[in-house]
Amino acid sequence: MKTSQACSTALSSQHNRLSGKLGTAGIVFMVVAAAAPLTVVNGNTPLALGLGNGAMAPLGFLFASLVLFLFSVGFVAMTPHVKEAGAFFTYVGTGLGPRAGQATAFVALITYTAIQLGIYGFFGWAAAEAMTTIGGPSLPWWLYAGGALVVVAALGYRDIELSSKVLAVALILEIGVVIVMNAFIVLEPSGSALGILPAVPAATGDWGPFGIAVLFSVTGFIGFEATAVFRDEAHDPDRTIPRATYWAVFIIGGFYTVSCWCLVYAWGPDTVHAVANDYLGNGGNMVLDTARFYTGRVLTDIMEVLLLTSLVACILSFHNIVARYQFVLANFDILPSIFSKVHHSHGSPHVSSLIQSASALVLVALCALSGASPLVGVFGSMAGIATVGMVLLMLLTSVATVVFFYRSPSLAQGRVVATRVVPVVACLLLTFILYLVLGNFTQVTGLSVAVSSVLAVIPIGAFIIGFIAIRESSKRQLDALVGGEPMPEQAAH
Repeated sequence: MKTSQACSTALSSQHNRLSGKLGTAGIVFMVVAAAAPLTVVNGNTPLALGLGNGAMAPLGFLFASLVLFLFSVGFVAMTPHVKEAGAFFTYVGTGLGPRAGQATAFVALITYTAIQLGIYGFFGWAAAEAMTTIGGPSLPWWLYAGGALVVVAALGYRDIELSSKVLAVALILEIGVVIVMNAFIVLEPSGSALGILPAVPAATGDWGPFGIAVLFSVTGFIGFEATAVFRDEAHDPDRTIPRATYWAVFIIGGFYTVSCWCLVYAWGPDTVHAVANDYLGNGGNMVLDTARFYTGRVLTDIMEVLLLTSLVACILSFHNIVARYQFVLANFDILPSIFSKVHHSHGSPHVSSLIQSASALVLVALCALSGASPLVGVFGSMAGIATVGMVLLMLLTSVATVVFFYRSPSLAQGRVVATRVVPVVACLLLTFILYLVLGNFTQVTGLSVAVSSVLAVIPIGAFIIGFIAIRESSKRQLDALVGGEPMPEQAAH
């Protein structure tokens, strides 16, 4: 094991390094902002209530939180032994070898690029709807998406602390406004929001499957694992990354579960399933109408604005994640070396960030030219790809954790539960969730079975290509990371 650590140190010294002083709170803000809690409460929660198991949908969020916590146990246990940033890519490479590591990197790039593009579509649609609601001009969605892209590009180019501060403000506001709504619901049990609808039949046990509620719950956690992506910019990574990971899971999971329960409480357990289906079928925003009934117009208007800032914060978080993934991959000679340039004063991967902004611009332009619907065509399809990719990434990481500690039994001494038992349980549960996602994939995308099938295999295809197409130079550097013999230039260094 000392040989492995020495090789990792030698490899790290050769690579360009990012700089930063992010503490636990800063990383948590980055990660929770990527999960876009207000967006999930507005979008995923009504879907889980309507298409899932109605009043029992909060249990779906609770189950997803439990699975993510179990995944985090192995993820955190392995963190001290993975000295390179890169999250899933470096964890899988350390546990399963260089080919699996590169294949995982390909899946991660596809996953994060897809969800970022999808959120651009969601933001463009939401901004256009908000503008027409207040009597403004009817402009195409891609203009608003382009405006958000400029803001994200400017912030992503700068040092990570600036992004962290911006995201912290946006996150506190969006979580705060939902907490206020939840408090009003709980403190005013006499009022039923059911009265704002003309007629909604009571749900008499005709609820959808629990699996669909779990599916939409899991999609709300996309981005939480990015704590390890910011390893080089963390103040004390061996302590900060584990703390930030657990805090992110507890905050996101608790927030989603409680907010979903409050919606059930607001509409009533016997009718909430039918109400959610009514909104899904006829349009409208179930959460905003609930807030308007319980808190009044002012808070609802604030929530509408914060929904837009939540989406921008989410895009910025994923932009930073992709830029750093590209940076790490360039360090391993998987991407061109230009991606690994570090800004002399900001300490940021500025070239990778600029290229990421340019690629996002091209993708948004292609979506605009295609005439695809920003909500169903862009967001729905990209969210589908990202959901499959994210569950696959977590499953691969859990398998890598099991293999890593099996091959290094001395590191597992005294921590059998955290290094052996829990990761195996996480593997089984994540396999079950992957089955649920693939089995109900059209519910995520909103598209036909044929189109959905093509989208579902994209992350799997990315893994296969990455596994096969590894370059010899990349393999040698990855071998050094996972404990192989260091290259001559590394040993000399």
